[in-house]
Amino acid sequence: MAVLENTRLQEARAQTLALVEGISDADLERVHSPLMSPLVWDLGHIATFEDLWLAHRLGGLPLLRADLLEVYDAFETPRAKRGELPYLRREQATRYLHAVRERVERLRLGDEEPLAELVVRHERQHAETMLQTLALAALPDWCPGGVLAAAEEPATAAAAELAACSGLELIELPATSFPLGAAGGRFAYDNELAVHQVEVEAFAIGRVPVTNRDWLEFIEDGGYELAEWWSPQGWEWRLRENARRPLHWLEDGREQRLRGIEELDLERPVIHVCCHEADAFVRARGLRLPSEAEWELAATFDHSAGVKRAWPWGEHGPGAQEANLIESGNFAPLPVGALGAGAAPCGALGMIGEVWEWTASEFGGYPGFRANPYREYSEVFFGGGYRVLRGGSFATSALVATSTFRNWDLPSRRQIFAGLRVAADA
Repeated sequence: MAVLENTRLQEARAQTLALVEGISDADLERVHSPLMSPLVWDLGHIATFEDLWLAHRLGGLPLLRADLLEVYDAFETPRAKRGELPYLRREQATRYLHAVRERVERLRLGDEEPLAELVVRHERQHAETMLQTLALAALPDWCPGGVLAAAEEPATAAAAELAACSGLELIELPATSFPLGAAGGRFAYDNELAVHQVEVEAFAIGRVPVTNRDWLEFIEDGGYELAEWWSPQGWEWRLRENARRPLHWLEDGREQRLRGIEELDLERPVIHVCCHEADAFVRARGLRLPSEAEWELAATFDHSAGVKRAWPWGEHGPGAQEANLIESGNFAPLPVGALGAGAAPCGALGMIGEVWEWTASEFGGYPGFRANPYREYSEVFFGGGYRVLRGGSFATSALVATSTFRNWDLPSRRQIFAGLRVAADA
């Protein structure tokens, strides 16, 4: 058998299997929430996607299991219905994953093959989706496998400095024109293209994400009780859901995390809040959410040099000293401001990793948008009221959480690892 040349495919698969290796068959196969698929459905979907794009469309092979296309079609089978489908159970799904990979190995794909890169990123995005399911499931004994253990201890800021951080501290940025979107020369999704020049008025943005301490003060000020701080749609959502705190905050002041229940750490970024909650928070403080153009400008643009960086800290990809991502093995946000090496040119911290950050922008195509390689990745969601999130979370892969990557979800969704960063007009 040929040796698989694409190391990223190997690494992604090792990460996927490490997430589920300690989970029982029953917990892997059952529905934990109508918002999410059974965990084992994700495994079958990952295999089907790889077989479709690499073995079939790139390699010209017939589909290994054509009968599974409908079961694992993410667009045609909404999450709330997936528990009713004849999806593969653990042993079957594992065999299917291995069988597809054996076919792909014979293609001897390099790391530069665009469709292989698409498949790798797809699998790593599903790893984060599976972690969202695990957060909702609150399995008491879950622990990631060894491949996802923390590789190095990050160099964090001093405790006294962290205690002084607040998500309400603003950094002012001047008006400027800068290139929004992904430039050529590296992989990008269709909704990140094409790069285009935009004018951004002077504004201010939070130095760090909003913290648990900031959010607790919002609650104590009547944040969930005063309708005037909410949009009409947001207030309707709050009443319907009877929301009174972030999703995984407990009544006794503790927090449910992936690895169990812990005391609420006031210095960490708030997480598992929806966009309606984020909107209410900024209204209560006389602020607003940043547009995604403002967010990307703050994260990447070096005003002194007049150039846009690939990453907030420079041109090299993220390590544990710059960003808290899944490869860091923390499986929770760090205290805000902990990773000074990841600072953006403007001085903002934590813009890659930690928590996804809601923006004020609705999801749509950039000028000149062209669907590639299929409409169902981006285009079918345009104009549907989805809000853009930026920056990635502690559960996002370093391969996915680029400065131009655009995530999106409905403003009522709280299962994602999302928080917020404030903004204001100049």
